[in-house]
Amino acid sequence: MNPIERVRLGRTGVSVTRLGLGLAPLGGLFAPVDARQAADTVEHAWRLGIRYFDVAPLYGNGLAERRSGPVLAGKPRAEFALSTKVGRLLRSGGGDAQQIWAEPTELTPTFDFSAAGVRTSYAESLARLGLDRADILHLHDPDDHFAQAVAEALPALTELRARGLVGAVSAGMNQAGMLADLVRTGELDCVLLAGRFTLLDQSGAEELLPLCADRDVSVIAAGVFNSGLLADPRPGATFDYVPAGADLLARALAVRAVCDRHGVPLRAAAIQFPFTHPAVTCVLVGARSPEEVADAVRMAAVDIPAGLWKDLRAEGLIA
Repeated sequence: MNPIERVRLGRTGVSVTRLGLGLAPLGGLFAPVDARQAADTVEHAWRLGIRYFDVAPLYGNGLAERRSGPVLAGKPRAEFALSTKVGRLLRSGGGDAQQIWAEPTELTPTFDFSAAGVRTSYAESLARLGLDRADILHLHDPDDHFAQAVAEALPALTELRARGLVGAVSAGMNQAGMLADLVRTGELDCVLLAGRFTLLDQSGAEELLPLCADRDVSVIAAGVFNSGLLADPRPGATFDYVPAGADLLARALAVRAVCDRHGVPLRAAAIQFPFTHPAVTCVLVGARSPEEVADAVRMAAVDIPAGLWKDLRAEGLIA
């Protein structure tokens, strides 16, 4: 795979590189990140040809946006695509604080899928980023707010698109079922599917991916390491942000054994597996250092023989 090939999202005018950089780690995911290191990470991704960057207010409660924005603001705006997310407002006190962020801030996220909340969230993200627009806006985790997301947030996003203030409307979730329901509204240009089309979880392929292929809705695959287990399967490694159980660890080790027989690093197979489905346009990989970015680009370019996927299927390790 050519990780820096540019591809268009659905029927929009927004193009992304096949490999995109997820900026959640720069918000202090699990461990603090020095501000200089965060900037160097984004800068190195740019030098290696990555031109799609994904962030959200949730990531470090604004830290990821504030750290990545100044670097991107210094780049030619027409040369890259940026996505951020709506559905949470950052406010002091209360809110839905998450323990996975290692750097405390005075702000916590509060769910808000109202039309006014969408507009406010977008404006506040742009202020933190120091940019005049995002190319893609994702509805972020509307799991418990589906009715309001469809009735209020989605029309607000489509209005922003109609006014030319954003190029593509999307939704990003860790589940496939509700994303499929959102695709059926006919309003989405793409979806961000996190952790549900990986070497350990192919549930996204049951309904969502065929639906997206049929409707020309691009799929951005994220969470391809399932938060760590597929990057380095070992006791204590995380799966979906919690320590993986013994069964999952054994399965990840079995996948790695097949990869080893083919001389392919597990990380390369994890990054490239989503592209085995034609609905997938782009893969997002999170990184917290220039070294991790460089590794992701190398892994995305590894030549993977078709026999690897065949053997994984034969052993019942992928569907």
